[in-house]
Amino acid sequence: MTESDATSASLPVPFFGIPSSGTGRQRLEKLRQSFSGAHIHALLVTHLPHVRYLTGFSGSNGVCLVTNRTCYFLSDGRYREQVRQEVERARVVIAKGTLFSEISSRKLLKGIERVGVESHYLSVASLETLKKLFPRVKFVSTRSLIENIASVKDELEIGYIKKAVAITDRVFSKILNILKAGVSEQDIAAEISYLHKKFGAEADAFEPIVASGTRGALPHARPSAKKIRNGELVTLDFGCRYNGYHSDLTRTIAVGKPSAKARTMYQVVLDAQQRALDAVASSMKAQALDTVARSFIRKKGFGKYFTHSLGHGLGLEIHEVPRISALSKDILCEGNVITIEPGIYIPHFGGVRIEDDVVIRYSSCEILNKSPKELIVV
Repeated sequence: MTESDATSASLPVPFFGIPSSGTGRQRLEKLRQSFSGAHIHALLVTHLPHVRYLTGFSGSNGVCLVTNRTCYFLSDGRYREQVRQEVERARVVIAKGTLFSEISSRKLLKGIERVGVESHYLSVASLETLKKLFPRVKFVSTRSLIENIASVKDELEIGYIKKAVAITDRVFSKILNILKAGVSEQDIAAEISYLHKKFGAEADAFEPIVASGTRGALPHARPSAKKIRNGELVTLDFGCRYNGYHSDLTRTIAVGKPSAKARTMYQVVLDAQQRALDAVASSMKAQALDTVARSFIRKKGFGKYFTHSLGHGLGLEIHEVPRISALSKDILCEGNVITIEPGIYIPHFGGVRIEDDVVIRYSSCEILNKSPKELIVV
């Protein structure tokens, strides 16, 4: 999925999608080590994927308060049993009222002067509530404290992503059997969602993108009632979630004989992606990786039609750091899982995008997807 400017079969399948025990303690310790640089004494974690990353909780209402000594997890009575099954490495508090008021009534911030809040995820209204409940506490806007830790995946996390990728690859192979002229984009999208769950996914990673013909020029086209016609390119962008971790695949297929222009576009995108795959390595600037693909597409005369970033991080969220874009300041490192997905989108004609999920290793990358990338004509 674009972003603006079978080896895992034996994996354990717990209720939570994160490694347990020792690895979790390491995450908390790394987080605490960032407190001094952020000038805080504790961090209030409200973004649910981050709560899950730290504790294992997969429900819809929960917060963490991480201090220098303790990690508190708060939720409500609906999740009492789920918390017993999932939450690790935290002192559990089942709130009688709101989660913030419970922090106040239990005096969990007693003696703490500066508390970090996740500025990208906390609403203004919530921040005002916190200020009223804790008038003596200074709430400090923080950014990327957890994201930077979570961007480096351990092998168990990579295993969950591999499982998600394998499910999505399997769905792609089945979709090829029903992709033909006369079938609507919505029918294809519905089949993708059904097959993901049938093959063991928790859910789609995002609403599947199915864009045929001229609609292929829309990078994030929502599936429509339009029926696929002979001679059109069809871009399929979809993924699933397994144990909390995501996959993200894009392939562009020709239904019937494609035009010479369509074949040229396809080959340029395929070659651009391969150049990026060959270039990626630990310690590389994300911006430089974007340039590898973008400069090739520009050289071939399609530069103005590549309108989004080359890729993004992948994990408990479909879009994570590092950002692989012309504006990115991120540095790639071993253990990052990213997408590489160049595209060309020509208004009133159509589009091509090809995407793989890869793990960055020391001097190269491991491509997780097995779906073929040579132009398929059905």
